[in-house]
Amino acid sequence: MARSRYLLISFAVALSVILIAVPLLAAKHYLLFSILFMLGTFLPFMIRFERRKVLGRELVILAILAAIAAVSRVPFASIPSVQPTTFVIILTGFVFGAESGFVVGALAALVSNLFLGQGPWTPWQMYAWGMIGLCSGLLSRTWIKTTKLGRLIFGFITGILFGWIMNLWYFVSLGEQINLVEVLAYYSASFYFDLAHAISNVFFLLLFATSWIKILERFKKKYGLLG
Repeated sequence: MARSRYLLISFAVALSVILIAVPLLAAKHYLLFSILFMLGTFLPFMIRFERRKVLGRELVILAILAAIAAVSRVPFASIPSVQPTTFVIILTGFVFGAESGFVVGALAALVSNLFLGQGPWTPWQMYAWGMIGLCSGLLSRTWIKTTKLGRLIFGFITGILFGWIMNLWYFVSLGEQINLVEVLAYYSASFYFDLAHAISNVFFLLLFATSWIKILERFKKKYGLLG
């Protein structure tokens, strides 16, 4: 638990840095800073996951969850920011742990964009959804997972934070043409979409979280998955 809290605090600090320092302080090096930041985030968890002795059946369940998270995004593409992808990623982290949540989140972004279109936003989506899965795993032994209110609060907050992180790729594309007023204006303009994402997370968690957690926990216990 102490290690989990330390990691959670570290990622909160890192998130604050990327949300504030990148648009305002990175100056002429937006693209380089973003690439290095995401590589520094992805690689440790990918390497750690690769070094684990993961069984074939464990890879299968993660692949299925990543596919569900990715494909479930496609039918909702016509409704901006409303999709069950984040819901699936959150529950993966809750049940199977931080590393599994991160992997499913990153893969869900990459695979879903094969249908919806790849672009400079893809690495940011991989980062944002991966971090949501990671934080879900780190909080899996707290009241955030075990209570309905905790899950709803977490889903709402992650919906807002996802949008804030995704706004950053727009600032990266601007290079030097950016100031505080533009940052505030863009974040204000995206609030509707961020709120829609947050509310959709609450909706799916409210209706389906309890049953999904029971099903996934049963699979985990029965087949000894990702203990």
